[in-house]
Amino acid sequence: MQKTVAKTITFDGVGLHSGEAVRMTVEAAPANSGISFKRSDIDADINDTRNPFIAARWDVVVPSKLCTLIRNTDGVEVSTIEHIMAALAGCGVTNALVSVSGPEVPIEDGSAAPFVAAILSVGLTRQKGPMRALKILKPVQIEVGAATARLEPSHTLEIDFHIDFEDAAIGVQDKRLVMANGAFIRELSNCRTFCRKSDVDLMQANGLALGGTFENAVVVDGADVLSPGGLRHEDEPVRHKMLDALGDLALAGAPILGRYTGVRAGHAMTNALLREVFATPGAWAFVTVDAATARTLPGAGVSVSDLAYCA
Repeated sequence: MQKTVAKTITFDGVGLHSGEAVRMTVEAAPANSGISFKRSDIDADINDTRNPFIAARWDVVVPSKLCTLIRNTDGVEVSTIEHIMAALAGCGVTNALVSVSGPEVPIEDGSAAPFVAAILSVGLTRQKGPMRALKILKPVQIEVGAATARLEPSHTLEIDFHIDFEDAAIGVQDKRLVMANGAFIRELSNCRTFCRKSDVDLMQANGLALGGTFENAVVVDGADVLSPGGLRHEDEPVRHKMLDALGDLALAGAPILGRYTGVRAGHAMTNALLREVFATPGAWAFVTVDAATARTLPGAGVSVSDLAYCA
């Protein structure tokens, strides 16, 4: 059964890259409408006639540095949507309208946990109408240099990720999870975006990461973790990459029944993989979700108590 949020949720924060103050609301949307974004600043400007709505879909993603950015045909865009998309998918929200007062989603603490906590606190409303999923029927893979992204058949969503960084604070990390029974909330939702201090310095010199702090990202320098309190999990970086992957895969427009494998992959590769899947005859099909399959989806049976396992 489809679900939406029971009450409107409001977040106030700053954009990671712009550093600008932003307000975001997540509100209920009708059955069969999916997830969409609205630029509330454009909607409120009577002199701006552009369409303020943007569907949260793989085919409106445009190239962007270090985040996922969607843009409609009028050029209206919203960036850094991956964490709120992961939270919605991980909580089982199938329909919602996300309104943002500027071009970037608030970064909060750099993870999806604040979004998840708010969604679970207000609860979800069940909606009439069948739920569908994207079933992967045969393997599809893309490669860019040493990076690989792959989707292959599975009865539920699995994510398998490998990263390899020179910095000793990160190094080589691998993790695999079946994304059922609240696994996203317990294992991934509080894992923060991460970067190297040298990269932060370079980004800020080029007008990026202006809202980044040691409190909303894990910053490493060689073997040192510079963020106060250190890591939330020993392998927090690879867990965050899996969080990002869930958010980017949610742009398929439905939960995925398949195994995703990422090797040194990122936002651009996950989107390129979705494009390759939809362009490959016989690789996919939208299917109606039965009760047994519904119990294996990321948001099935989750509750606020699952957040306690993140601590």
